[in-house]
Amino acid sequence: MGAVGMGLVDCHCHLSASDFDSDLDDVLEKAKKANVMALVAVAEHSGEFEKIMQLSERYSGFILPCLGVHPVQELSPEDQRSVTLKDLDLALPIIEKYKDQLLAIGEIGLDFSPRFANTDKQKEEQRQVLITQVQLAKRLNLPLNVHSRSAGRPTISLLQEQGADKVLLHAFDGRPSVAMEGVRAGYFFSIPPSIIRSGQKQKLVKQLPLTSICLETDSPVLGPEKQFCFFSGTE
Repeated sequence: MGAVGMGLVDCHCHLSASDFDSDLDDVLEKAKKANVMALVAVAEHSGEFEKIMQLSERYSGFILPCLGVHPVQELSPEDQRSVTLKDLDLALPIIEKYKDQLLAIGEIGLDFSPRFANTDKQKEEQRQVLITQVQLAKRLNLPLNVHSRSAGRPTISLLQEQGADKVLLHAFDGRPSVAMEGVRAGYFFSIPPSIIRSGQKQKLVKQLPLTSICLETDSPVLGPEKQFCFFSGTE
């Protein structure tokens, strides 16, 4: 979250998630009462792009849309796999269609968790998907909202190699020393409420300059309790 006037901005949340289908208005009302001025809604796959854009139109100026293809594609909670270039092909025309309305390209990045990317081929395809989206963002002059699970150093290295300069790294789980390379490159880091149960994130925050720190909820996950939805207060 950054300061907007006297309020706060949630820099990374998933408002198009089905978890919010029944109570989104209540969630947003609670967010406003908690002095949240805007929520940055990120995407994971092309299937939710239209929903995010509709939400951003319905709540204009309050829900700020980002479109991008996440390194892990969730077809259902039981069926998750590493991203492919085909996933990106489906997404790119929709991103182009809405390019003038976007706050950023996201959520994009690398996820080298062994259960998703345990082969060099999968990791390389993730890199190619990320490179394409970094170059798209540069062409459109848009920032990046970036995921980097189990891939802190590879992600920051790739972003620097590709000349990305407007970068927010969300829920960074790499070493503080690697994060400091991002700080030197001018990148920001958004910290979720789950920091209260993460020694790694607490160490990271102690090292980051205050000027590099933003806040996020990552709703409906990464709340103060496991799987706790930050504003709606439901598991």
